Amino acid sequence: MSRPDPVAVPARVDAAGRRTRLRQYQEQLLERMQAARANSGASVNQLGVQIGAERYLLDLTQAGEIAPVPALTVVPLTQSWYLGLANIRGNLVGVIDLARFLGVEGGAAAVGGDARIVTFASGLGFNCGLLVARVHGLRQAEKMAPNGEQLRDADGNDWNALDLTVLVADERFLHVGL
Repeated sequence: MSRPDPVAVPARVDAAGRRTRLRQYQEQLLERMQAARANSGASVNQLGVQIGAERYLLDLTQAGEIAPVPALTVVPLTQSWYLGLANIRGNLVGVIDLARFLGVEGGAAAVGGDARIVTFASGLGFNCGLLVARVHGLRQAEKMAPNGEQLRDADGNDWNALDLTVLVADERFLHVGL
């Protein structure tokens, strides 16, 4: 009778535990995002994301779901920043590498590790998602200090505002074909 490899069992348990913790974190973040949307009170929360080496704040009413990066289907004859289509919970979503599109410092976002896709809110009427290098969670812009066109948090990080309604109105963004 063969016995299981003692090294393989902890790896499976650890991988399952990591998936469970990731799922719990995503659920908690979603709950906090929904609570922030419902709270029309004093503080306005934004979702902090990293695109390339830059940090951005997204209005929670414009951001949809945060998902791990699934397999992407490449679409021929499209711009280099249009990564292709992804199936996110049964919906086909066009995935954009915003770092490439904007030409931000740090270049294209790497797929893997902390990378996620942040989909656009259904209210924008645009079935699209942004590849982000990292999600930093909820941020309160009113607690940040102005720093030119950016905001600076208490830790000294600079944040740029990213308005997805402006992005979906950009002619260059709308034309993904070559």
